[in-house]
Amino acid sequence: MTTLYIRYPARAAADAGTAPACHFAMVGDGGNVMQQGASALGNLADLVASARRVVLLLAAADVTLLHVPVPPLSSARLKAALPALVEDQVLGDPADCVLALAPLTSTQDGSTRTVAVVQRSWLEVLVKTLVAQGAQSISALPAQLCLPLAPGGASAALTQTDSGLELTLRKGPQDGLGLTVGPQPEAALHMLRALAGDAPLTVYLPAALLPQFQPLAESASHVALESEHWAHWVSAAKSAKGVVAPDLAASLGATGAQSRAWQRWRWPLRLALLAVAVNLAGLNIEWLRMKGEAREMRESMVQIFRAAYPKETVILDPAAQMRKNIAAAKAGSGDVGADEFTAISAAFGEALTASGKRDVVASMEFRERSLVIKLKPNSADAATLQQLQGALSARGLALAETAPGVWQIKTGGKSGGNSSGNGGGKA
Repeated sequence: MTTLYIRYPARAAADAGTAPACHFAMVGDGGNVMQQGASALGNLADLVASARRVVLLLAAADVTLLHVPVPPLSSARLKAALPALVEDQVLGDPADCVLALAPLTSTQDGSTRTVAVVQRSWLEVLVKTLVAQGAQSISALPAQLCLPLAPGGASAALTQTDSGLELTLRKGPQDGLGLTVGPQPEAALHMLRALAGDAPLTVYLPAALLPQFQPLAESASHVALESEHWAHWVSAAKSAKGVVAPDLAASLGATGAQSRAWQRWRWPLRLALLAVAVNLAGLNIEWLRMKGEAREMRESMVQIFRAAYPKETVILDPAAQMRKNIAAAKAGSGDVGADEFTAISAAFGEALTASGKRDVVASMEFRERSLVIKLKPNSADAATLQQLQGALSARGLALAETAPGVWQIKTGGKSGGNSSGNGGGKA
């Protein structure tokens, strides 16, 4: 998973009329810098689209860190109360600013919290530019909290721009500031030394500026110079995000990276809805066709039934009524069905007589077109059952032992019986 880090210069550089150059670095999973350079934000579309995440380091001069006394409220209520809490410390309307509450550190007791403030309209333009270039996930962090910080010390970064020198200072885990000064190196270094107080100061600056600042640092007290590398920013940004530094892009809501996530799913969702609509239409068309066929079939069956039985006035189920009338006609003419009690009991009696076992039946019951026979205890063995099964099978009947001492005889050899009538008899 690659991450694109972009250091956006202070607004003072952007106000010059031309698009400012942004230092960027494409970083792999292991923290290795795969590509780095400087270019205008609008020219980074290929890198932005190929990166899994984009981390925007906002210039310290454009992000104000306020230390605000807060009442004991829940996180949700505290976020809602932020505009009122910072109103006295913000020039202008707090609604025009993005307010991000920094995480609570172990050294804080909760009575004072750090709030990052940045102009909303300016940050929205940056985030929308990245979203339009294909950014999948965007984070915006204050650059002053993404500097390495030694315990008990202070750190600073110095960058040369067209309008002068951009200074970034970090004095504590959640304490830092930035400003843009003139191009005089000595004045810039003295300014950093004064803002850092008595703490040892480490200044990170480009390798090209080291020879120019080295003599000045030797004359200053407790000032160390180091060549600036992306490894410093990347390592500090990873440890700061979600721990000491607030994510300003998350406070933009739908304007931030979330809008890009919805845009990515826009066409798949449309295709899914279209597929659902097509399938629903197909199901309804098929249901209407089958309903029409069923209506036509019922009308045909009713016509056939009325032609055969013109005196029948009430027709609820023509097929069932037809079977009932046919069975009644057969019974009236003396024709006995193979699944009736008389036929099954007679066949069983003949098979039982042929086997030589006569005194084995305790009771017989006819239900659901099958004959259930309960045997006397120890009156029939497995050989008798097998002999009777063979004899009844020749007559188109199936004999099965459903429980110890219980036999069941039915036609067709099926395990269950579905019939049109539920006549019953018990012997």
